[in-house]
Amino acid sequence: MWPLFSNLEYEMKKLMIAAAALLALNVQAATPEEILTKSGCLACHTKDKKVVGPAYKDVAAKYKGQDAVAKVMDKVRKGGTGAYGPVPMPPNAPDKISDADLKTVVEWILKS
Repeated sequence: MWPLFSNLEYEMKKLMIAAAALLALNVQAATPEEILTKSGCLACHTKDKKVVGPAYKDVAAKYKGQDAVAKVMDKVRKGGTGAYGPVPMPPNAPDKISDADLKTVVEWILKS
């Protein structure tokens, strides 16, 4: 007996069902602000004024005109001291903020 659907048709139907399920769940990516809150970044940083660490606007100004996403991500991951004052920034491991979330917030910061 011939199959009702070809393999391609079957795969397309599975894909459409999966897409419909995601739409039904209204899955949305977290905003940069939500990621910053969830990751604890706002304990030391704000968008426009220095708290413990630099304001995000100051980070953006320092790297203006540069392709610095990877560099800033590395600084956040490893932590450091001296770039914005004497208080060190502790390292931020992937269990605190994922690579994808870190990239999202760093891109957002550098565009602000």
